[in-house]
Amino acid sequence: MKANVIVALVVGLVLGFFGGKAASGSKSNEGSAPTAAAPSQPSAPAQPAAPTASPVFKVPLENSPVKGSPDALVTMVEFSDYQCPFCSRADATVKKLQEEYGNKLRVVMKQNPLSFHPRAKPAALGALAAGEQGKYWEYHDKLFANARALEDADLEKYASEIGLDVNRWKKDLSKESFQQIITRDQTLAGQLGANGTPAFFINGRLLSGAQPLERFKALIDEEYGKAEALVKEGTKPGEVYAAIIAKGQERAAPPAPAAPQAPTVRKVDVPSDSPAFGPKDAKVTIVEWSDFECPFCGRVMPTLAKIKETYGKDVRVVFRHQPLPFHSSAKLAAEASMAAHEQGKFWEFHDKLFSNQKALDRASLEKYAQELKLDVNKFKAALDSGKFRAKVEADSTAGSAVGANGTPTFFINGRQLVGAQPFESFKAAIDEERAKADKLLASGVKPENLYAKIMEDAANAPPPSAEPAEAEPAVQKIEVGNAPVKGPANAPVTIVAFSDFECPFCSRVVPTLKQLEEGYKGKIRVAFKNQPLPFHANAKPAAAAALAAHEQGKFWEYHDKLFANQKALDRASLERYAEELKLDMGKFKAALDSNKFDAQITADSTEGTRVGANGTPTFFINGRTLVGAQPADAFKRVIDEELKKAEGGSVAKDTK
Repeated sequence: MKANVIVALVVGLVLGFFGGKAASGSKSNEGSAPTAAAPSQPSAPAQPAAPTASPVFKVPLENSPVKGSPDALVTMVEFSDYQCPFCSRADATVKKLQEEYGNKLRVVMKQNPLSFHPRAKPAALGALAAGEQGKYWEYHDKLFANARALEDADLEKYASEIGLDVNRWKKDLSKESFQQIITRDQTLAGQLGANGTPAFFINGRLLSGAQPLERFKALIDEEYGKAEALVKEGTKPGEVYAAIIAKGQERAAPPAPAAPQAPTVRKVDVPSDSPAFGPKDAKVTIVEWSDFECPFCGRVMPTLAKIKETYGKDVRVVFRHQPLPFHSSAKLAAEASMAAHEQGKFWEFHDKLFSNQKALDRASLEKYAQELKLDVNKFKAALDSGKFRAKVEADSTAGSAVGANGTPTFFINGRQLVGAQPFESFKAAIDEERAKADKLLASGVKPENLYAKIMEDAANAPPPSAEPAEAEPAVQKIEVGNAPVKGPANAPVTIVAFSDFECPFCSRVVPTLKQLEEGYKGKIRVAFKNQPLPFHANAKPAAAAALAAHEQGKFWEYHDKLFANQKALDRASLERYAEELKLDMGKFKAALDSNKFDAQITADSTEGTRVGANGTPTFFINGRTLVGAQPADAFKRVIDEELKKAEGGSVAKDTK
């Protein structure tokens, strides 16, 4: 246990240093799915720019929790995460500032729960629910005072301790409006370049990380002086903040293109008790972090089989666990796989789990153990005692430390490869690493010491001087391919939507897209790609039905039916909508029965993951990412910029 605590503290320090660094660029949402990984070694906190050089950003307050006078001349907007140790440290600084400045300072809280903090979002929801009863800040204080105790029972206890109506609070936790607030705040954070926590905007000027008190005071004092000057010129105190940010930047500048660099190699340990196939002295070691309930992890199995067949003894594959918090059966399945490993049948059990991802309950796990002729009593005893729980948690913690926060994530001799990539992506890295291994062997390194030597070199390598090389580019190449399309083929702006018919946020954006099509007639085309999320049971059948309607020329009519009836997406309802649109029912049913569109849906989903569309809806406007059910103005800003480029002849044509 002591070792685990030390590992967790080291992980927190690494991630906290990354969070305390000002950054810009795209941010993927939770829930996901993998985002740009934290560096393998902590970098020094970024030194803030001189106050006079920092830009002012337009940071709307909206309906966020506020503490302080509306007439305060300085407004500080904080983007925070209740599980982030640096945020709780900064909260003490914020309280000192409130004591010192009194009515001169107003504090506004925005929610930015980071994907690798599984309890941050439930805590944020708890705080917002407390706010419904007028006690947001009391609950906020409880959370930061108990940042290591954020389980459901803890959150309910805090609600009781501050005198909330607990039944009402529990009911309010499921409000969709709170989910929308969190999505809105996270999207805003990404646009403003506040990708780590905590991040503060003081009258619109960014101060990133848990900085010393004096750095806050220097910026607050400077902004207070400017605000006083505005008041003397006639601006009312309550209108000062709006006046200051009126001409502020709406988004951070994209990062400058990085110079080509050699692939970053991270030190990735191989525990002696981790399941593996291939010899220990293989030239290439692939360490995989995976989740048995993750559909993308299941899709990579044929690729791993091909690697084994192609490279034989030159490659070793090591399996480590990263059960994601929103996969309710993943952790138990991981423990069960280790119970099978104890009896020498990990890989057989591994294959059973991935072949039956929708049946990972306790009874099913025991059934698979019986089918593999395991000692079932020993297997059950292992699960009952939780003897492999620490192993699974240790794997998960180690994965987070090296940036394996989404699944599947692979490290090929320490080089990171994220997602269910095709065999060719693995082959390129494996071939390069085999060549490097041959040179090391020729230099006298013994085969049994090869991986240890590679990891030693990785540990001793200097930290990268720039942002991680894996950071996503500002513009993605998205091919329309065979996706349903609305609008002229030669339109200067193409919007590719990755969507899910069961997602409530996807349905909310449908009227917005129709408004844009009407307002930009002839200038935009919209392509639809499927990204059915694994926890939406009816999303994939609905996607298949929509493509079956597309086959008969009525995709968009069927699309509208599905989004208008999101709570009725069972097979009978899908057939009823087809009848209402007068489709050929024999052809429609045959298409669903044959699963003929599975490959297209899988291809869409895989492409979405590759380009960072891990949540829905995600849009690419001429390749530029816009996440969530954004208002029309958010789309218009990007569309107008792309139209201006088109007028100058600089828009690249999409491949159809």
